[in-house]
Amino acid sequence: MTTQAKTQQAATTFNPAALFHLIVIYLVWGSTYLAIRIAVRPGAGFPPFSMALLRVLAAGGILLAWGWLSKQRLRPTRREAGVLLASGLLLWTGGNGLVTWAEQHAASGLTALLIGALPIYTAIIEAFIDRKRPSGFLFFSLLVGFGGITLLTLPSFTSGVRADVTSTLALLAAAVSWGFGSILQARNPVELGARVSSGYQMLAGGLGFTALTLLTGEPLPTPTPEAWLAWAYLVLIGAVLAYTSFVTALRLLPTNIVMTYAYVNPVIAVILGWVVLGETITGWTVAGSLLVLAGVAGVFRERYGKKKPAPAEG
Repeated sequence: MTTQAKTQQAATTFNPAALFHLIVIYLVWGSTYLAIRIAVRPGAGFPPFSMALLRVLAAGGILLAWGWLSKQRLRPTRREAGVLLASGLLLWTGGNGLVTWAEQHAASGLTALLIGALPIYTAIIEAFIDRKRPSGFLFFSLLVGFGGITLLTLPSFTSGVRADVTSTLALLAAAVSWGFGSILQARNPVELGARVSSGYQMLAGGLGFTALTLLTGEPLPTPTPEAWLAWAYLVLIGAVLAYTSFVTALRLLPTNIVMTYAYVNPVIAVILGWVVLGETITGWTVAGSLLVLAGVAGVFRERYGKKKPAPAEG
């Protein structure tokens, strides 16, 4: 079966093996907002783009070394190199990089809300590319999930959110950039292994981060021990483990299914705050979490709940 045929089959048949990778993305990326904040907050000693550059260089190197040791093909074709370069810049430099920069100033609630709208942005982008409007049920499910994110973050808004206009625009641009990169990657699959392709995408993002550190004139990093621990978590767990699961999930599942992680991550973050830091769970938390889960369930039902006719042969 060709790569294109596998991609078409993934659009209509749920692969149980993909559930593991989706759960990894749900759980791990729900904790990375906190780790990024710890690493780049004032006084931590990590300039944002320098932190991101060191992160992708370390994680990309680990993944490529892993691929080499497991005897996977390392040399991409010209087409694969173009896809990996473009998607790496969109996902890492544009997506993750702008979030990292914005978290110096933006409140975590605002970050979760704007990034939480990622499935909506992705659905709109895909509809524009395909010149086809999303179904009413799918759009309703996306709005329900977004409403859940709003309820989760509303208490922080009412208590006063401090974020300048530039940070807000950066978060919006980050979500759109990540959406474009995800669609590009999902619609142009490469034959390289997931670890190898992930490693190359991170190194591509590193090229963008290098340019940004030079353009912005960031000082040399002087991280605190706490910032180093957060950075190590972002490298080994957030990048090496979770990003490889993200790449694999895009190969096994439709893009709008994978993008539901943007709804679930804030819920995971709230649960971690309750378990680890003893933060209070309020009625807003419960109501928002239920709406998030309802939105995710609606997206799954739209994709897999309907019996689709078998494609004609020939």
